[in-house]
Order: sequence, then structure tokens, then C-alpha cells
Amino acid sequence: MTASLEQLRRCHFAVDLGAARTRVYVKGAGLLVDQPSAAAVNTRTGALIAVGELAEQMTGRTPAYIRVVRPVNGGTVVDIEMAQRMLRQLLGDKVRRALRRKARLRAAACTPHDADPLARRAATETLVGLGARRVELVDTLIAAAVGCGLPVERPEATMIMVCGAAATQVAVLSLGAIVTAERIPVGGEAVDHAIVQHLRHQHELMLPSQSVRPLHLALSGNGLTAQGPACTEIHGRDVATGLARSVRIDTAAVRDAIQTPLTAVLDGIGKVLRDCPPDLVADLADRGIMMVGGSALLPGLDEMLRQATGMPVHIAERPDVCAVQGLGAMLEGRIEPLALDLMNS
Repeated sequence: MTASLEQLRRCHFAVDLGAARTRVYVKGAGLLVDQPSAAAVNTRTGALIAVGELAEQMTGRTPAYIRVVRPVNGGTVVDIEMAQRMLRQLLGDKVRRALRRKARLRAAACTPHDADPLARRAATETLVGLGARRVELVDTLIAAAVGCGLPVERPEATMIMVCGAAATQVAVLSLGAIVTAERIPVGGEAVDHAIVQHLRHQHELMLPSQSVRPLHLALSGNGLTAQGPACTEIHGRDVATGLARSVRIDTAAVRDAIQTPLTAVLDGIGKVLRDCPPDLVADLADRGIMMVGGSALLPGLDEMLRQATGMPVHIAERPDVCAVQGLGAMLEGRIEPLALDLMNS
């Protein structure tokens, strides 16, 4: 359940714990943390070696006694203690001291639309461990819609698609509430995995998931729906010999490889539209879909959705930070009074 705006205006900071990145918004200071949700740990001593960008760079490059862990999976905290340690390190001593001086420290956090009670409790306990006396939970879909400027408080349909690393959430909103929503367990990580598997099976090349970005850049020239040949060079390790090898990849074959996970996203959008009242679907024919989340920047994804749904598709100005910016707007009281009345009802 989404907290009321009156409760959120009393919060001092907000956290968006994502599978890929962790973001922290402090009231009055803005977005202070935007780092990968990763921590490097010495398994011999239990000491925390690095968090965020530095820990991300260590992935796959550490000795056996150093392990890079991800305490968040699919928007849900799976390791509360490690998530707390990671957040403390990311915030830094100065910010933590400033927050501790607040009387009855309050926090807000994003949770997936279909989060079960255990997932909500894990998010709450994570922030309580940072000193919060009270934690308000906000549906990620509502926060992202507010963050990208959708008129969620009006009696008209708006459709939002949150493209995360581990999952994609699609919803139709009206009068400050979710009319119908669907969570598809396919995100940016599934697309990267499909590319890695394609290279392994078709070219006998092992490729770390961090090295998929060059292919994303290659796709950016023509997108997922483009026609015609285009090639890019990729470096990896030969499956048979274990030696470094470079191959030239046809980007058209890459587009075919990622069609399977993207088809699941299209099916989820179709289900949301089928479950939506006809009057609201008529609104969406003009307004279309707003895409947010880091994976919304996958080249050509918006055009593929336009062709599949026949509706306009828009990408938010800063899609990766919409959810935490929406939380920040609620904390700062930058929401229309009408929205306050509707969300409190």
C-alpha cells in the first residue's frame, strides 16, 4: 500500500533500492547517492572492501577470498545486513551524522507493485537499521509516475512502464491510484543474458555481462526494428581454448536473439490493456505509454513498442532516476493539493 502524501512530507530521506542501482534522496539536499547496488566483501574477515562503482568494477576480477555481492534482487532486499552496510558506506559519515540529528528520523522507500509482506518488511528493516524511527513504503509505479511528471491525480488514464534491471512493471493509473498493473520478470539483465547466450552458442565466445554495453551502442545506430546489415567487433574468451578472441557480430542476429525476452514484455502490456476499462483505453490511444527506468534506454525499444501496440510511446527525460525523484517531490511537498486529497482517500 502506498503511504499518504501527508505522511511522506514528514520523511527526511528516501531510498530507491534497485537491483542495478541504489539511489538516496535527502530532503532539502536532493539526490545525493546514485551508485550500483554492489558490495565487495573479504570472506576471510567479513570486512567491507568497497561499495558502488568500485565494487561493480571488481566483479569477475577479484581473488577467491573477495566476493562481490548484490543485496538487492528484483527490487527486493535479500540480504538486510549487507544492504544496511552498503547504504551506510554510500551515504558517508557527513550525511549520516546530519540524519542522526533529526528528531524521530523518518524514511521512505520504493517497493515493487506486487511486493509480498516479506519484501516490504525487508525494506522497512533495512532503513530501520539506519536509524529510521518510521518507514513509509511507496509503490514504485506511483513514485515513477510522479517523478516523470504524469498527471496521475486527474480522472484520465496514464500508462507507465518501469523498465528495471530484473523486472518490468506496467500499469494504468487514474485518480492517483493504480487501475490495473502487471509485473513481468524480464528486465535489462534478461536482455543482456540473451546476448551472452547467443554469443556463446553461435560464436563459441564467452562474454562477461559487463561487456554487453558495446553491443547496445552498436544497436543505437539502427535500433531493434532497423533493417539491413551492420557489424561490430566484440572481444571475449574462446570457449574451447580459453584464449582471448575477437569476432565481428551481425547486429541483426543480436536483435533476433533478444526478441524472446522482449516478447514477454509485449504480452504483459497486452494483458494490462485487456484488463483496463474501455474508457481508459480510449484515453491511452492519444496519450500512449511513458517509459522510465534504466532499461528504457535500450536502443529501439520505444519504436518496437509503437509498432506492436499502435500507441504513442515516450521516454522520460531522465528515465533512470524517475522513481527517486518522485519520492523526492513527495518529501518536498511539490505535489498538487488535489493529488494529496486523492491519495489520502
